[in-house]
Amino acid sequence: MKVTITGASGFVGLNLQSYLRNHHEINALKVRFENDQKFKFETDAIIHLAGKAHDLKKVSKPSDYYEANFELTKQLFDAFLVSDASVFVFMSSVKASSDKVDGILTEEITPNPQTHYGISKYKAEQYILSNELPEGKRVYIVRPCMIHGPGNKGNLNLLYNIVSKGIPWPLGSFENQRSFLSIENLCFVVKEMIENESIISGVYQVADDLALSTNQLIINLCETLEKKPNILKIPTSFVYGISRVGDFLKLPLNSERLQKLTENYVVSNNKILKAIEKPLPVSTREGLTITFKSFKNKK
Repeated sequence: MKVTITGASGFVGLNLQSYLRNHHEINALKVRFENDQKFKFETDAIIHLAGKAHDLKKVSKPSDYYEANFELTKQLFDAFLVSDASVFVFMSSVKASSDKVDGILTEEITPNPQTHYGISKYKAEQYILSNELPEGKRVYIVRPCMIHGPGNKGNLNLLYNIVSKGIPWPLGSFENQRSFLSIENLCFVVKEMIENESIISGVYQVADDLALSTNQLIINLCETLEKKPNILKIPTSFVYGISRVGDFLKLPLNSERLQKLTENYVVSNNKILKAIEKPLPVSTREGLTITFKSFKNKK
């Protein structure tokens, strides 16, 4: 099978190329949004990863998100509809569904994204789902949660730097639960989607099987580092007070950062597991250990 991947030079793209290369012919396609551009595909499957990620520094313009995540996806999907390709995989995000989660996030909830990143991804999803598929074509919208793995430079890397330096974790009184996603599990799911014709087109969340608290995450990390966990259980009322002071004094810990560090975000993977009828190859803790060891080996 010939597989075209957009955004192939990114973290997910590089891993996906390596994962699929022994089974399929890979074509890495560089794309960016331009007005009135047309694509012509001579391929069997299209995996669309290219887009604009969430900007934590908040320096991006809203139009950057809508052009990269919505308008570009429209152009690529329109080309897919008239091509001979049989599969289109769009890498969306759980943020297209919700920025905050009460309980467990499933595909059945009514999406209510709040950021330009989430809204732009959701608009792209809506456009894809609004088109009637020609016979023989399959479309999958993938909503991954926090992806991690060797080579990733995200939040887990920042947490590793704190723990590896022996800095105590001060938020031990917060028992939040979060879902994570090993890059190997994500690649496994995408491979199943392009190969398994019995998987019905639709929206699928992807997450590892087990959600963990930040405290559990630190304990797992310390096991990898062969360090004793140093978790401080400062009263939550005191921490909230410090964060409010941080809002005014521009301290590292403010209300927004505290909310992100302690929020619950548990994602169900029941729908995708039922569709592929196979277990994920890597457990939550196994995947995290692989990621943490990769950080350790770089030091």
